[in-house]
Amino acid sequence: MDDVAASRQIVSKGNATSPHPLAFLALLLGNVALATGPFLVRNSGVGPIAAGYWRLALAIPFLWAIAVAVKQPIHWPSRKLVIAVFIAALFFAADLAAWHAGILLTKLGNATLFGNISSFLFAAWGLWLVRKWPTPVQALALLLAAVGCALLMWGSAELSAAHLRGDMLAALAGLLYTGYLIGVERARGTLQALPLLFLASLFGALMLLPAALVAGERIVPTDWTALFALALCSQVLGQGLLVYALGQVPPLVVGIAMLTQPALSAFLGWRFYDERLTLLDWCGAILIVAALVLVRLRRPVEKSSEIQ
Repeated sequence: MDDVAASRQIVSKGNATSPHPLAFLALLLGNVALATGPFLVRNSGVGPIAAGYWRLALAIPFLWAIAVAVKQPIHWPSRKLVIAVFIAALFFAADLAAWHAGILLTKLGNATLFGNISSFLFAAWGLWLVRKWPTPVQALALLLAAVGCALLMWGSAELSAAHLRGDMLAALAGLLYTGYLIGVERARGTLQALPLLFLASLFGALMLLPAALVAGERIVPTDWTALFALALCSQVLGQGLLVYALGQVPPLVVGIAMLTQPALSAFLGWRFYDERLTLLDWCGAILIVAALVLVRLRRPVEKSSEIQ
């Protein structure tokens, strides 16, 4: 059986059986934790690539301890699976480098907008994998999520030549993150969440440290608070819950759930930067919540038209 066929079989099994009752909640909580990333990167006191390195490196001992506590022992899997995780980590390391650099070169709204390209690409990949067009309800959910995201970014995003480099880096990060999500989703068919995340974090850290040194970035901060918070919130909690959910929740649901991050970023701006939430912001957030509700509706199994 080839890799694509095996992945389709995994997806089919995942859709045929009910996921753990807490999987969707874990997905939402993971996105809440991930939404704090841009704020912490800006306050890290090191270069953007170095911030990515410390996010992964500082998380490694915590991931090891949690894996031991929940009886998911860290182990070296088969050679084929190690290669798959290494490739996923390569996408993730490149994503962090591009995303963090973009955050510093453009407005936060722009970085969030372009970085969330991965939400739609990953959802589209999930539909392609099972060779089905979205059902009317799924299509409506995707449309509501897209409109909601656009409304949230309407006031904060600003396209201009001054932000072009940062915007392009954020968009590149969204593409790279899609590759990481696909790699992790496929590896989760045979590898538990914590061993997978531990190996991906280890590989990614080993890639990012030399890159930060070559770039001549500041590596060691004067205050470690933001970096430890970044490691614990974004990597241990955020990625930990996301990787767990990827083994049980369909890609379409994951993609739409990831769009809660722009909404959370807007609320963080209101809370910490006194940024006023407009009517468009509220409407955008409500549409994304509505999309999540729609995509979670249980329905009879329908015969969907295959993509030709």
